Amino acid sequence: MQHYQNYQAPADALANKVILVTGAGDGIGRVAAITYAQHGATVILLGRTTKKLAAVYDEIVAAGYPEPAIVPLDMKGATESNYQDMGATIIDQFGRLDGLLHNASILGVLSPFAHIDLPTWNDIMQVNVTAQFLMTKALLPALLKAPAASVIFTSSGVGRKGRAHWGPYAVSKFATEGMAQVLADEYENSSLRVNVINPGATRTGMRSRAYPAEDASLLKTPADLMPTYLYFMSDESKNTTGESVDAQTR
Repeated sequence: MQHYQNYQAPADALANKVILVTGAGDGIGRVAAITYAQHGATVILLGRTTKKLAAVYDEIVAAGYPEPAIVPLDMKGATESNYQDMGATIIDQFGRLDGLLHNASILGVLSPFAHIDLPTWNDIMQVNVTAQFLMTKALLPALLKAPAASVIFTSSGVGRKGRAHWGPYAVSKFATEGMAQVLADEYENSSLRVNVINPGATRTGMRSRAYPAEDASLLKTPADLMPTYLYFMSDESKNTTGESVDAQTR
């Protein structure tokens, strides 16, 4: 097992950090947001559904963790200026951004390559690639104001080796890996580090849509993966950049 997979984060591992989590309303994003708050971070919850974000907000506040912020945003429809405004607001309110977890993505439909329609392709590329490009670009000024900022992208096994019927989703994850490598190389000698986590087979809604017949009780839960997510968001990893890691032992 890699050391980060069983990282024991101290209670204050993320104290005084401001961390934005996309897709924070459910699944891995929700658990990551709560876990980051539990370790002292002020979390900015970004997602499409305000009701889900409000529930996560309430859970964090009820536990006595630092009060989070909510940013309802549909990454399918957001424009470049939406992201630029968000970046300016974060600097205005918090002075900097210490971490960004790109967790939100959409699966689309699993189908043969010959049957992929353009609207599905465009939606997946928009959310999984273009929105992440626009958001990261717009948040760079806030990230570079932090003493040691971490950007984490989320990949998949099919983003390293393509698999039949995973079409646009697989291609989008290859693009994610490439985007992270470009950024890691550009900012190698700066205070910003960029890494990629492949969560692996995890008990989430997206997984059950991809594998409806699978016994979900045999899968790891999002909580099981949190040591890796904590390690790469904490200062423990501040000298690690350009890595693409697995949150689970294969």
